[in-house]
Amino acid sequence: PMMRAASALKKLSSDERTLEVVTDHPPALETIPTQAARLGFRTDIEETGVSEWRLTLTRKEAEAEV
Repeated sequence: PMMRAASALKKLSSDERTLEVVTDHPPALETIPTQAARLGFRTDIEETGVSEWRLTLTRKEAEAEV
């Protein structure tokens, strides 16, 4: 799941801010957020069922210039 999620994040246009990933693979709860952070995304995790999660990956806002 992590490789597919990373590939999908890289393909998002600059106008697209979020990607949702649904998984039943527990290790993905660690690997996807780690890779997403490297690519500039934050991750929110929601348990949607027994051994099923929705990860919402959102592009981090650019820091405002001071």
